[in-house]
Amino acid sequence: MVHVLVGAGPVGSATASLLADRGERVRIITRSGGGPEHPAIERVAADATDADRLSELTEGAVALYNCASPQYHRWLTDWPPLASALLTAAERSGAVLTTASNLYGYGEVDGPITHDTPLAATHPKLRMRADMWREARSRHEAGRIRATEVRASDYIEANSIFSIALAAPLRAGKRAFVPSPLDVSHSWTSIADVAQTLVTAATDERAWGEAWLVPTNAPLTVRALAARFTEVHGLPPAKLTLIPYGVLWSVGLFSPMIRELRTTRYQFARPFTIDSSTTERTLGIAPTPLDTALKNVG
Repeated sequence: MVHVLVGAGPVGSATASLLADRGERVRIITRSGGGPEHPAIERVAADATDADRLSELTEGAVALYNCASPQYHRWLTDWPPLASALLTAAERSGAVLTTASNLYGYGEVDGPITHDTPLAATHPKLRMRADMWREARSRHEAGRIRATEVRASDYIEANSIFSIALAAPLRAGKRAFVPSPLDVSHSWTSIADVAQTLVTAATDERAWGEAWLVPTNAPLTVRALAARFTEVHGLPPAKLTLIPYGVLWSVGLFSPMIRELRTTRYQFARPFTIDSSTTERTLGIAPTPLDTALKNVG
């Protein structure tokens, strides 16, 4: 039996490697045929929006993992055909559709996000992630597919404000210029824990039909996380400067990615945290110690 993954970014690669190291057969699908090198990993170049081709590659699979990550400013155009193909492949193959998602679908919240917090986003891009899960769960409840979803906060090791804006200058002993407030509480999730939760949810019937918050350590401000990072790596104390919002707004006039960050600024302007205790208690997994995750920041 094979586990099929779409996407070879940090989460897809970590999940594929975790499965392969456990002795599972893995097939990872990307447009370029990329992905981690491992004897148990088959790398396939294919267009995952082609439902027939994806269904062919998923035939007989244990699970189909959606670890794709379209560029944020292209979500409205790139997600719909991919989400549709994934649903079709899951229905035809019987593989458990296991999606790596985020917290965008909740929208702005008051208090920590829990297992029972409703998806209430109204912005089209944020609502899209919520609607993808609603459709998958609807098909699950109708008996057409088996589906589960795993939701993480901003990553520690890669593809986050911390890893992109802070890690490199702090390693070099330089000042880091940060696009988000420095003293607001925020949850930070380890990519290793996303992979662990995906694999657990895909293979545990108790997880199917539900969405799960990835086990995540207690929240920290950007300033506190930066200080912890420099301590773990034996670096000089972190020097941070907040980039004024007006500067980011101006840069966004020329950069589609920076412009889109306006949509999710609320996640850093106010406390944005998660309580993953239900996942930890139900699925029996716990977050990676923070210092261990910080040691793995690229």
